[in-house]
Amino acid sequence: MSGTSTPNAGDDPHGDQPVERAGADLEDASAAMILVHGRGARASGMLEMAAQFDRDDVAYLAPQAARGTWYPQSFLAPIESNEPYLTSALALLESTLETVNESIPVERTILAGFSQGGCLASEFAARNAREYGGVVAFSGGLIGPEGTPREYDGSLEGTPAFFGCSDQDPHIPLERVHESVEVYEGLGADVTERIYEGMGHTIIEDELEVVRTIVDDAADQ
Repeated sequence: MSGTSTPNAGDDPHGDQPVERAGADLEDASAAMILVHGRGARASGMLEMAAQFDRDDVAYLAPQAARGTWYPQSFLAPIESNEPYLTSALALLESTLETVNESIPVERTILAGFSQGGCLASEFAARNAREYGGVVAFSGGLIGPEGTPREYDGSLEGTPAFFGCSDQDPHIPLERVHESVEVYEGLGADVTERIYEGMGHTIIEDELEVVRTIVDDAADQ
């Protein structure tokens, strides 16, 4: 992608971006879910997914990327080519999580994203390993070129994690999904991986069914 379509320049391009909300108020919620949109998408689109989980006691928060893009290049590009956007995006996830955790503990907070958002959510949780209510990467995987060191600190402590992807996704190499699963298992997550033949770059009902269980388990703790 050319530089002409990158987000706003500056050290923190996502720093003043809004976080949209749906579902229960944080103060009254049993669990929370942070939903991270894909490239060129909107936070409001991710919030529409909340209806799929049929839980009126869950708070849903969706941060919005500047100009709809978390980082300008492919998630497989050298890390530095996606800066400062990647660092800014991770910081927005961190501040959103901190807002949630004023009311809902981390172990009842789920991070979920699709495509670029799935990459961002999975990378954030690996870099900030602890027990989460869940980590979900719909058509996503850890960020960085082939051979990127995966020397993450901490432990995911049994966090339920889901990686779902097509076997021929045009944006997400199957090998990266497998690598991400291996890294997550090494960090102590309880991982479910589902690879779908010919699915395309989308989210299907079978994936949502897996994630419903993660949401229910977090909310029913």
